[in-house]
Amino acid sequence: MTDYSDFRSDTVTRPTKKMRECMAKAVVGDDVLGDDPTAQELEKLSAEIMGKEAALFIPSGIMGNAIAVKIWTQELDEVIVEERSHIYNMESTQMTFISRVQPRPLPSDRGAMDPHVVEENIRKPNVHIPRTSLICLENSHNNWSGSVVGIENVRSIKEIADRHNLKLHMDGARIFNASHAAGIPVKEFAEMADSLMFCLSKGLSAPIGSMLVGPKDFIDFGRRIRKVLGGGMRQVGIIAAAGIVALTDMTERIKEDNARAKRLAAAIAKFPGIVLNPDEIDTNIIIFDLDHPQYGIPDFLEKLNVQRILALPTRGGIRFVTHKDVDDTDVDKVIAAFQSILGS
Repeated sequence: MTDYSDFRSDTVTRPTKKMRECMAKAVVGDDVLGDDPTAQELEKLSAEIMGKEAALFIPSGIMGNAIAVKIWTQELDEVIVEERSHIYNMESTQMTFISRVQPRPLPSDRGAMDPHVVEENIRKPNVHIPRTSLICLENSHNNWSGSVVGIENVRSIKEIADRHNLKLHMDGARIFNASHAAGIPVKEFAEMADSLMFCLSKGLSAPIGSMLVGPKDFIDFGRRIRKVLGGGMRQVGIIAAAGIVALTDMTERIKEDNARAKRLAAAIAKFPGIVLNPDEIDTNIIIFDLDHPQYGIPDFLEKLNVQRILALPTRGGIRFVTHKDVDDTDVDKVIAAFQSILGS
């Protein structure tokens, strides 16, 4: 589908030429036995960037979140999550299946939970109710159209977690997008979390993998859980090499994705039937509804597909995601398609 403009997700990004070259030349070893130098280099680099003691290379973001939940909780505990969060809605119930804990979803203002509401929902255990042991945040927030949860909100919730002896885990799959949008280094967001997961295989363009960062004893135990979940990989340096390039070469260009999403949102919001406030687009995800007398969402997506533009239906309407492999020409193509389908 190379002739399509693919806005379905930033997971469709392809590795760069430099990534492929580094993968071909990577020095490898058996990572399960602890002797893959390229994987070790990636883990060290990730920990340094996030200001944490240690890091673990994992196959996917869901596995990283699952490992964190497993370590920070005990069976029969409860975990506070935001009601539209990825960890609650889109990870195949990993919390209940793997860790045997109960999620407690709370409402938010575009991903930012009210700290007072969070504190009111922290529970002490008795024969009837579970113990709250963990709070999970997401930044940027996928299902809130890539919104950024501000550092002050994160800090307030961290203070509550500390006061109640809870842990705070951040699903930072797109933390670099949030960082650029907020103008705050990723290390400052990571400082507020006991553990943080971020993805290499989205806007950073590596073909595989995510990172989990946190204290050394947390990561040591996480390595064991990764093995139990089937995530122990052997000559993993071949793909870790792409992750190193992602962190050294690709983090700054993320701001281009955010800028393109803002430009696209501002343009399409003007067309009849598009329900979208472009001022709410913080990063690289645009979610909008369609209220048009002639087209429903499936019909509209098919019209776009005919013009070789791919997007996804999602909660709240239609989802467009900007990334490395769509440029300004692709954005112009989408704007022209909206014009031809919807008029002005």
